[in-house]
Amino acid sequence: MNASRIESGEQPVLSLRGAAVRVGGRTLWSGVDLTVGAGEFTAILGPNGVGKSTLVKMLLGVLPAAAGEVRVLGGAPGERSTAVGYLPQRRNFDASVRIRGVDVVRLGLDGDRWGIPLPVLGGARRRAARERVAEVVELVGASAYAQRPIGQCSGGEQQRLLIAQALVRRPRLLLLDEPLDSLDLPNQSAVAALLGRICHQEGVSVVMVAHDVNPILHHLDRVVYIAEGGAVTGSPEDVITSETLTRLYRTPVEVLRTSAGRLVVVGQPEAPALHTDRHTGRQVGRQTGRHTDGRTDRRASRHSDGHTGRHVGRQAGRRGKGGHDAAG
Repeated sequence: MNASRIESGEQPVLSLRGAAVRVGGRTLWSGVDLTVGAGEFTAILGPNGVGKSTLVKMLLGVLPAAAGEVRVLGGAPGERSTAVGYLPQRRNFDASVRIRGVDVVRLGLDGDRWGIPLPVLGGARRRAARERVAEVVELVGASAYAQRPIGQCSGGEQQRLLIAQALVRRPRLLLLDEPLDSLDLPNQSAVAALLGRICHQEGVSVVMVAHDVNPILHHLDRVVYIAEGGAVTGSPEDVITSETLTRLYRTPVEVLRTSAGRLVVVGQPEAPALHTDRHTGRQVGRQTGRHTDGRTDRRASRHSDGHTGRHVGRQAGRRGKGGHDAAG
């Protein structure tokens, strides 16, 4: 892991002091403190719906902070956007998409420019662009398939090309929103190793929203764990513990480590969510089992939870406590 360069007096890449964010008049989280140095790998973890992606949007300058101070590369969020690479939540390309992978990467370099370049003035720029695209494609290990239509690339190959697109302008900070989502385990491990190498060898600070911390655990320098309107930050060893998560959730939580080294969080409460009763069309709160109009459905039939595929009793609307990978 990379030792923080902040101790030597270098300006941090990210600095949050008492940060809070509000969406739709509701405070999602508050009192968040975080400092990220150059070349550090940070994961944003927590249950679904607590505002992990919202934190990334705040760092991009898309959403304002409701309180506290937020500095990105020494300025306000959004001021130094050319030095920030961003990969949004995973999107699949249809198999019929014919644009080449290398052209998708090139869009990250000059896709915001309009018009036809002048032959005399544009020749050197085009050569430099081709060289940079080839360089970053090689960096992410995509040279073997970058000339293929991106719709014909596998999910892991597409994700490497999209990471190359986010890196092509040589950012100092790379923000990624669940880049491992929908990838199989071998590709999760491969992409996690790639991000760790980019971070620690290339000196790019990586901040990544993760659903499961295990594929990236041994690459991480620090984590931000958001829950119950607050957050804790620190090293994975300090944050992902029974004591820390119990204090954060204000309810008993146990963190176990399997024989294979995977972290499992047991007893973690789930964020309230709404889903639609397929029989009545009314929305039902999963946690309370009550319709949003306040009436209780007295039928005790079972239906499938749309998020996990497991069956839950409509009347109780609660899952039994069980274990799952340390997730966000």
